[in-house]
Amino acid sequence: MKKISLFGSLTFLLVPFIASASNLDNIINIINALGTIVNRLIPLLVGVAIIVFFWGLIKYIQASGKDASAGKNIMIAGLISLFVMVSLYGIIRFAGSAIGISINGEGNAGRPTAPAIPPQI
Repeated sequence: MKKISLFGSLTFLLVPFIASASNLDNIINIINALGTIVNRLIPLLVGVAIIVFFWGLIKYIQASGKDASAGKNIMIAGLISLFVMVSLYGIIRFAGSAIGISINGEGNAGRPTAPAIPPQI
């Protein structure tokens, strides 16, 4: 119960700061910086998953019958993590391009435009 009241009071105290933020450029810059960091981490994580797979393969070949299941489990974990990372990356890129968000310099250059109500004549 204390966690909920602490979260509520912090949210209540931060509302004026959020409401008075008329210039959103700083927030957009922070989001862009986080996006750049994530885009640079993706190839690193895929490389780690490939290394884990080959490490499991080496353990599987070295065991050759004795306790080969440990190597097999490492290979399966590497393949599953690689599949999940590449699939999520593809789904996010597809969704971003479908709604017109620029991903890695592709698509629209800038912020997405919100649909507008046509003026009454």
